[in-house]
Amino acid sequence: MRLERTLIGMVHVPPLPGSPRWEGSMPRVTALALADARALLDGGMDALLVENHGDVPFTAGRVESATIAAMAVVVAEIRRALPDVPLGVNVLKNDARAALAIACAAGAQFIRVNVHAGAVVADQGIVQSDAYHTLRDRRLLDADVQLFADVQGKHAVPLAAVELEQEARDLVHRGLADALVVSGKATGEATPIADVKRVRSVVPAVPLLVGSGVTADTVSELLSVADGVIVGTFVKRDGDVRQPVDPERVRRLVAVARGR
Repeated sequence: MRLERTLIGMVHVPPLPGSPRWEGSMPRVTALALADARALLDGGMDALLVENHGDVPFTAGRVESATIAAMAVVVAEIRRALPDVPLGVNVLKNDARAALAIACAAGAQFIRVNVHAGAVVADQGIVQSDAYHTLRDRRLLDADVQLFADVQGKHAVPLAAVELEQEARDLVHRGLADALVVSGKATGEATPIADVKRVRSVVPAVPLLVGSGVTADTVSELLSVADGVIVGTFVKRDGDVRQPVDPERVRRLVAVARGR
């Protein structure tokens, strides 16, 4: 997947089977996810990233089999309905191996990994990276799936202090990430442009995405440094991440990003 001023829209999947807020209907889950996916693409977004956002609280380790199965169903349905869209998978908090398996089964092109290097302290406790097994799974599966890795991702802090620049280098040169994601401190919080520039300065040839807090007011400046943005909260109704995608907010952001 080539990244060049790429706009990736978040599909926040409702609670899945086994999670505390599961409501008992996979057809409803799939219909809501597909409705958001269509609204994002109809508004002009270039790609989609599907995430089990409704499954709070998240585990620090591997997710349950039911989560993997349900996510595969949702992603496969989006792929069937929208066969040409670049599609990604993120299994929260950090099950990259599950995301990779889903991507292979359902035909997605990339996965997002929140902790691909080192270890962090998050609301789940200590979350550790597993680049070793993730990259070996990709090799064994012969998967043409790119890996987008967060640099000191949101809702977490490094277990031991590490400079942003050093983590970026490690993710690329030791973790073999295909692209990097720089975010703010939490979902919907602005990503400091200074952090984006710091990461860009040390790995200038690696595709770079902004992963949180992108709005119609900030997207142009962010795209002057980054290769793309991942947008979730702003494009929801009233800017509320819990609401459905608002087509008008999508169109507004896309118009600004495209200089219309």
